[in-house]
Amino acid sequence: MRPALGALAWFVCTILAAGLAGCTEVAPLPPAEPEPHAHTVRVVSNGWHTAIVVERADVAATGLLPEVADFPVAAVLEFGWGDRVYYPAREKTIGMTLAAAFTETPAVMHLAGLDRPPERRKGDVDVEPVGLSQAGLRALIGAIAESFERADNGRAAPVSRGLYANSRFYRARGTFHLFNTCNTWTGRMLRAGGVDLSPSGVITADELMARLRAALG
Repeated sequence: MRPALGALAWFVCTILAAGLAGCTEVAPLPPAEPEPHAHTVRVVSNGWHTAIVVERADVAATGLLPEVADFPVAAVLEFGWGDRVYYPAREKTIGMTLAAAFTETPAVMHLAGLDRPPERRKGDVDVEPVGLSQAGLRALIGAIAESFERADNGRAAPVSRGLYANSRFYRARGTFHLFNTCNTWTGRMLRAGGVDLSPSGVITADELMARLRAALG
């Protein structure tokens, strides 16, 4: 997500983060699967924020994410995680950005129902396809599902309208801060799905996309 602070403040944030890049504990990769990459998910970046796009039918087939019922006619679902105040705000402020970066703040999940998968293209939106095995896809969806905050393990209720016409925000687990951004979350989800990518030290979307492409070879 694009910060609403000036270039100098964002530069300071990045330098501070670089000094602590190795502080994030990295989960071990799941065992390698002999089966082929039968499924494709997509990682979408707008240069500041990254999200994961999964076929709706694949998500529904697992039964792990009941919120899929909120988007009955969508072809694909886009999942993004971020700060509970900054992410949904239409107008970003410097105060909002600094609070999100330097304090641990509650998180939200942005879930959007789209009518088609995003295309791989250059420009304002960067899209990278990622092949996953059946087991890897289920593990990825399971990790995304666990990111939702649910009462009594039930279905999460939307807390506000989303950024797109067919999207909503939901309460999410975890706290957002400079060393645990939307891009860090994307890296953790991909690693849960078996992608050999370390989310440790990932802050920006460019860092996440560079590590992803290196992992995909």
